[in-house]
Amino acid sequence: MKQTKTIVKPISAIAFAIAVIACNNNATHEESSAATAVSFSKGSYGYDAAFLKKNNTKVVELTSEDGSAKVLLSADFQGRVMTSTATGDTGISYGWMKYDLIASGKKLPHMNAFGGEERFWLGPEGGQYSIYFKGSDSFVYKNWQVPAVIDSIPYDVAQSDKSKAVFTQKATLTNYSGTIFNINIERSVSLLSRQAAETKINAAIPEGVHMVAFETENKITNSGDRDWSKDKGVLSIWLLGMFTPSAKTTVIIPFQGVPGARSFITDNYFGTVPPERLQVKDSVLFFTCDGKYRSKIGLSPMIAKPIAASFDFEKDVLTLVLPEVHKDAQYVNSKWELQKTPYKGDVINSYNDGPLADGTQMGPFYEVESSSPALDLKKGATGVYKQTTMHLQGDYNLLNKLTQQLLGVDLDTIKK
Repeated sequence: MKQTKTIVKPISAIAFAIAVIACNNNATHEESSAATAVSFSKGSYGYDAAFLKKNNTKVVELTSEDGSAKVLLSADFQGRVMTSTATGDTGISYGWMKYDLIASGKKLPHMNAFGGEERFWLGPEGGQYSIYFKGSDSFVYKNWQVPAVIDSIPYDVAQSDKSKAVFTQKATLTNYSGTIFNINIERSVSLLSRQAAETKINAAIPEGVHMVAFETENKITNSGDRDWSKDKGVLSIWLLGMFTPSAKTTVIIPFQGVPGARSFITDNYFGTVPPERLQVKDSVLFFTCDGKYRSKIGLSPMIAKPIAASFDFEKDVLTLVLPEVHKDAQYVNSKWELQKTPYKGDVINSYNDGPLADGTQMGPFYEVESSSPALDLKKGATGVYKQTTMHLQGDYNLLNKLTQQLLGVDLDTIKK
């Protein structure tokens, strides 16, 4: 999530009444739309699956043989992973969804924040090569517009079964400098078996720990009649995951503990993150993600490792995000300004949602994000970026041992 400028204006009594009525209508719409989910409690996977099937035309569900691991996908929302569970329909739903917006069927200006624990986006967001701002426009919120192909246009389902789905779409985009990109998009989502998940993390998952894991393979092809070059701007593949926070959720990101590593961590996207919310040790950082304070951090490929995580101490859930990291590659810069260094961007980001200046809030949710390198594709060439997301739920002590093995972190130290 990027910084926005909020202008607070007085609200008349009539406007306030209209807002109350609108909120009541949204609540009624949501309750009606979720009528088929009455047998499941809100927060469960079954509730979210029934709700989405009621309000989407193209829902795909990946399911393990025993029905415990499930992944819910939406072609209406660009093939994004909306949510998942490790313990069947009655289990925890890990992804965050904006129920009232989905139920309304409306499209909003700037961006439609439908939610989803992994969505396909493209970079860069800001700068002279941005695809979110028109040339000569100032970099302010009123001029910011997420391209329709990654926001509101449905994708085609090219393949679908219980273990994998493939989504496709085409688009033409123009960046801030006037460069035109013709692209073909292909996004596949695969449910991973327990054995495949263990191979991904190079560790055994203890018996008694429930898991769900999926891998996405994201491709963009230069279908135009020219090669892409960095001096005119190029694109990157950007993956963002929205998760449901608790009051005791901490994002944990290990990094290369090289001299000066702190200078490769950005912590001032929305003003500097308070020290009680971001603690940076020699080779790991802890970022409070409770959905109560708007803040964001980012890691340069110079120090990032191909892993980021979060732990929910209320529900005993360990979430792992496994991106690709290419230390020597260039990454697009998405800062909202004309940039001196347009290819020194982050590879891993995390965002914690919170109230805006006027008291409104989009979530609450928190995000773990990652990006591909800048893709200077030849005509007809394809850029590919893969990422794995995994949720592990179960006994705290077993998860703590796994966290120590994978992240070098003792969860008990975070509790303190």
